[in-house]
Amino acid sequence: MPRGFFFDNTRCTGCRTCVLACKDYRDHGTGDAFRMVIDYEGGSWSQQDGEGGVFAHNVFAYHISLACNHCNSPACAQVCPTGAMHKDELDLVWPDAGKCIGCGYCTMACPYHAPRIDARLKRSSKCDGCRDRVAQGARPICVEACPLRALDFGAAFELHERHPDAVRSIMPLPDESATSPNLYILPSPAALAAEDGGGRIVNRGEIGL
Repeated sequence: MPRGFFFDNTRCTGCRTCVLACKDYRDHGTGDAFRMVIDYEGGSWSQQDGEGGVFAHNVFAYHISLACNHCNSPACAQVCPTGAMHKDELDLVWPDAGKCIGCGYCTMACPYHAPRIDARLKRSSKCDGCRDRVAQGARPICVEACPLRALDFGAAFELHERHPDAVRSIMPLPDESATSPNLYILPSPAALAAEDGGGRIVNRGEIGL
């Protein structure tokens, strides 16, 4: 039974509580994170001659909270030479530390940049959907922590039923055809305005992209 995340782009303020909750739960250092928030902005401006005023044109800005999407066709698992990256009995994708050799193929293959090579352990590390919590009937810690309830988690068919207006991708995420992600997004008006392109990720340094 595929499981994944729902993200309400209309609610997210980019507060990073989801990121910090995950880091605290996993006891991560400052440079490690299984979830990230992408800040995406676009549009242009012009200055009126002689008036000193500034006019914005088609300006938009929004945030995307993103972790592993536990894809139906996970690119990370497809390129793993040892079978360490795999889907388990809960349909969650994660690397078996006993098999991982730290080659980094998974990090290069994933279009969502979910797997990272742990600098200390020299092996792949990523969101496993809080599989221990899910197995006990709880939700991932990032979902529980979100103050604006912009995140949800569950079986893919249930997410689709609860959020019928959700889409599978918004800018700058890849098209769903890449990996068939179990990710459902309610797009904000800003995200709809960004569909024609012209935007950019403005916090690449923060998230390591």
